Amino acid sequence: MSLTLQDISLTVGGQHHLRDIALTLERGTVNVLLGPTRSGKTSLMRVMAGLDPATSGGMTVDGRDVTGLPVKKRSVAMVYQQFINYPALTVYENIASPLRVRGAPKGEIDRRVRAAAALLKLDNQLEKTPLKLSGGQQQRCAIARAVVRQADLVLLDEPLANLDYKLREELREELPRIFAETNAIFVYATTEPAEALMLGGNTACLSEGRLLQFGPAAQVYRRPTSLAAARTFSDPPMNVAEVMKRGGQLVLPGGAMVAADGALARLSDGPYQIGVRAHHLRLAPTAASISIAGTVDVTEITGSESYIHIHAGALRWVALVGGVHELEPGSPIAIHIDPAQLFVFDTDGNVVVTPDSAAEGASQRGRG
Repeated sequence: MSLTLQDISLTVGGQHHLRDIALTLERGTVNVLLGPTRSGKTSLMRVMAGLDPATSGGMTVDGRDVTGLPVKKRSVAMVYQQFINYPALTVYENIASPLRVRGAPKGEIDRRVRAAAALLKLDNQLEKTPLKLSGGQQQRCAIARAVVRQADLVLLDEPLANLDYKLREELREELPRIFAETNAIFVYATTEPAEALMLGGNTACLSEGRLLQFGPAAQVYRRPTSLAAARTFSDPPMNVAEVMKRGGQLVLPGGAMVAADGALARLSDGPYQIGVRAHHLRLAPTAASISIAGTVDVTEITGSESYIHIHAGALRWVALVGGVHELEPGSPIAIHIDPAQLFVFDTDGNVVVTPDSAAEGASQRGRG
């Protein structure tokens, strides 16, 4: 099965929620919708499900037009970030509810409920009611109810957003296994780039209702096609500065210069924008790095890492460095950039240079 969206647009009350989305999703794939709040993730899911009609555009399943088909006639299941379970029913009956509505035979219901419960590690919780479960177990119950339907399309709208850190990490580790054991099209919405990388599969970067880029998650992360896509797939947001290419140099704000070697040498003279991810900024220089002097605004210590907010002239930078760094606001600081980790964009925001793929991959593996 394949689901194809053909230039889907959605306008509500004069506001554009989706703009010309063209996308094809294949059976057995995990597809992450990544973008900030109000980027169009939920709107796109509701159109996919048939809950909201698109203002324009069409949708096909295996070439068959399903644009106007209501949700009850589609093979679709949806899981929301809230724990939507029936509080008076047991976990068993919650999972069984879509099969009972469909009139499935008793033996089939029991077999499929127990299989879904085993997949979601709820085997020993079937006789409890949802309110006696932990938050993570309640969300597992909701996911099991979606899985048991054996729907062709399973939509998960930020399903871990309301869980605490430990439960989120636990379910993040389990979800790829759950996805792998079914053969549906999974669509998973999140605001977190790290979650998109953990889940793997494909990632669609969304911003203001537009599809910026779609492809394998690691590829989109390493080689964004635009500044907008790079910002969407960076947490904290990518550091960006305007530069000028002059002969054999890139001139940064404040006068720092980068030798225009390798791919940079092929750039025509003129204005560009550079992008640097926060975890590529260093506090210690290397032989190849360039230094920028600034002042500490604030430091956020997370335990194993520190977010250091810096201003250098009119620029604001965020560095993500390992360890605990207690830096006083207003104190001087120098940050160091490896030219090999620079993204370069033209004045329209189109990417013209990306970091070496091997270096980028090694850096990401080092963070994990």
